[in-house]
Amino acid sequence: MNLRDLTTCIEAFAPLSLQEDYDNSGLIIGHPESEVFGVLLCIDVTEPIIEEAISRGCDVIIAHHPLIFDGIRQITGRNPTERMIEMAIRNGIAIYAAHTNLDNAASGVNFMLSQKIGLRDCKVLKPKQGLLCKLVTFCPADHVAEVREALFQAGAGHIGNYDNCSFNATGIGSFRALENANPFAGEKNKLHFENEIRIETVFPFYLQSAIIHALLAIHPYEEVAYDIYKLENNFDGAGAGMIGELHQEMDEQEFLLHIKKLIGGSTIRHTVLTGKKIRRVALCGGSGSFLINSAIAANADVFLSGDIKYHDFFMSEAGILLADIGHYESEQFTKELLFTLLTKKFPNFAIFISNTPTNPIIYL
Repeated sequence: MNLRDLTTCIEAFAPLSLQEDYDNSGLIIGHPESEVFGVLLCIDVTEPIIEEAISRGCDVIIAHHPLIFDGIRQITGRNPTERMIEMAIRNGIAIYAAHTNLDNAASGVNFMLSQKIGLRDCKVLKPKQGLLCKLVTFCPADHVAEVREALFQAGAGHIGNYDNCSFNATGIGSFRALENANPFAGEKNKLHFENEIRIETVFPFYLQSAIIHALLAIHPYEEVAYDIYKLENNFDGAGAGMIGELHQEMDEQEFLLHIKKLIGGSTIRHTVLTGKKIRRVALCGGSGSFLINSAIAANADVFLSGDIKYHDFFMSEAGILLADIGHYESEQFTKELLFTLLTKKFPNFAIFISNTPTNPIIYL
């Protein structure tokens, strides 16, 4: 298989444009056009992970956390990162990271954790802004159905739980075909008026290339008129965290024990129990303290995440239960998410979930 086939599959699910500015998601080591034969999935790249890949005959490691975050000026083997870079290159192993782009994808890391907990009616806790665009185009009435369908198939027209969304208005377009034109309607050098439909639909900006390609491929006009506007609306299809509801409310202690069993952790740090039932659950895999206020604003009964700092726990005075379930523990199901995604697309390809522990935190 071509390495690009694997990366394209992941990036269709979690576009790299969704990653945070500080991140380094994507192909870190390797050539996109290289032929590959096996994939090892993990949360962190460590030297034992690379050794496992070698022993399993895997020449691709797909991790959640990037091996390289900051710039590297030398590769001399003086630290683990440099040694792993050298080790991977020497053994012909490509390394790819799906990090905050997979965190921010609506069906990504946080949705996976939500499903493991058993939440329903899940939605992004803090949707991203500025990711949506509006396409406006004009089409002769007899061809509008085909043009609209092509746009929808390319990914336009999704609003919340609805698809195929568009606005259509009737109008009259005018144009004059010049001498070198090949007009679909009208005659050269004569002003022409055509009954047209104005089509408006929305799309996330990272689909723009595919949508314009689809429009130009199906539209009957030689020169297709269209406008693209950037919108500041929230985009529910991407963002940080997740919020949903339990099918049946639980006591706080019962809920925390349920989470502890799920994550396989030896401890959960949490604030004083509020005495309320747990129904509405907000969460964020990894480091999610920045979402505590969003969870409070969303009337969550509990917020689950990792790396919650000492002073952040005082924010529970707003009446919310805060629980630090661990960084690794809250993201561990990412391996399963990637496995499901890739095996569905490539059922006959060798894809393995790593059994090498990489959590750097040990609990007594």
